[in-house]
Order: sequence, then structure tokens, then C-alpha cells
Amino acid sequence: MVKAVAFDYGRVLSLAPEDTVIDEIARLAGLDRKILEPLVWKYRGEFDRGTVTGRDYYRSLLALGGVEPGEEVIEQIVRLDLQSWTRINAGTVKLMEDVKNRGGCKLGILSNMPQEFLDLARKTIPAFALADAAVFSCEVGVIKPEPAIYCALFAVLDCPPEELVFFDDIQENVDAALALGIRAFLWKDPESAREELRRLNLPV
Repeated sequence: MVKAVAFDYGRVLSLAPEDTVIDEIARLAGLDRKILEPLVWKYRGEFDRGTVTGRDYYRSLLALGGVEPGEEVIEQIVRLDLQSWTRINAGTVKLMEDVKNRGGCKLGILSNMPQEFLDLARKTIPAFALADAAVFSCEVGVIKPEPAIYCALFAVLDCPPEELVFFDDIQENVDAALALGIRAFLWKDPESAREELRRLNLPV
């Protein structure tokens, strides 16, 4: 029996940032994209965990790339990064609405997310209000795929793992959820997720 369905945010509830964003960040930083992009993802975890600010995150990784832009440029880069994640997948929002209204399940969000983006999202993204409960890495100090963040989700949804369905776009995060007994699926698109839920007898 399924009692709750949870969704990741980035590239699930949101669309992926446009490819031109990383090019623009590289241009502002004065760093080749081929050097910048691996650094962005290698060190993203602590930004998502809430242990560093966006300014500190970019200042540190750009220094590793051999450049030290001024504070005004760093602020531009952080703003561009945060804004790039605000494009919402309307199909996912519709699925979330159907899970809640037709499926009779609790609805959750589980996401690695920096505090600065969460503050922005809560003000500007209405879909966040759909969730009955949400766990964000910056607020609990742990990130996927660390088991503790999934346990925090069980607690706020008041749902055992075997009665929870979770969708994430990163296989490592899906595998960690499966290891805890969650019915986890690698995200492809809203239509595929809807089919998975129907196979679990949810009328969505």
C-alpha cells in the first residue's frame, strides 16, 4: 500500500537549467567552461548542505580554477545560478496535484538545496505549497544520498519506507532510497512517473 509520494526538486519538479547558464557563469568568471563545470558539481554538496553561502561556494571553487573575480561579479554569478533553477515542469506539478487529489496520498518534496535558493523558492514557486511535508538538505544538514535525509522524510510524512514512493533524477540517490526500503524510481518524465504510480494502483 502506498501512503505517500515524494519528488526531488532539481530536474524533477524543476526543469534543468538552460545550457547557456554555465557558459554565462564561465564568461563572468573568466574561466573556461571545461574547467568550471566539474568544479561546480564537485563542491556543490556543502552549498546544498547549508555549510557555506553562495558567495563562499563560488569564491572557493573559482579560486581552485585560478581566478578571483570581485565581489560584484560573484554576486552576479550566484544570482544567475539561483535563477536558473526556477523554471518549473508543469507536467510534474499536474502529477503532484493528481497524487494529492485523486490518489489520496500524502505529498512530499525531498531535495538537496542551498538555503538561498530555498528562501527564493518559497516566495516565488507556488508548487512548494502543494507538499504536505518537505525535507531540504540545507535545513537538516545532510544531503542525498546520505541515509539520514531519507529518515527525516519518513518522520515528517509519518510514513514507513515501504509505503513511500520517491522519484529522483540521480541513480545514486535512487539506490540509497531503495536500500532503505523505499519504492524509488529514476525520474524520466512526468508521463513515465504517472505510469509507475498507476502500476502501484494509484488512480492518477
